[in-house]
Amino acid sequence: MAEYRLGEIEMKFAEIIWSHEPIPSGELARISEQELAWKKSTTYTILKRLCERGIFQNQDGVVTSLVSKQLFQAKQSEAFVEDAFAGSLPSFVAAFVSQKKLSKDEISQLKKIIEESE
Repeated sequence: MAEYRLGEIEMKFAEIIWSHEPIPSGELARISEQELAWKKSTTYTILKRLCERGIFQNQDGVVTSLVSKQLFQAKQSEAFVEDAFAGSLPSFVAAFVSQKKLSKDEISQLKKIIEESE
């Protein structure tokens, strides 16, 4: 099972993979050098770590995701609500809207999401 927590730099690296997959590992190293100023060895070390965590795979020199970006974000959000609000989505929403005024469009979108989940 994948671990759905990434540090800031791991998340930047994951974004590179998700936006370019399937990507040859050599090309991933070149992009990481350009965008993250990483050496090839750093790219392969972080890639290995994320593969061991079940988020990506490197088969025959081609890197692909085992967990989509959308699923990763959903699981990460779920873990945050669980940790910070004891799993209570209403408590999370109440805390969020107490700090941010929602527009009519945002309220409409949220209502639609709730209706579709019933």
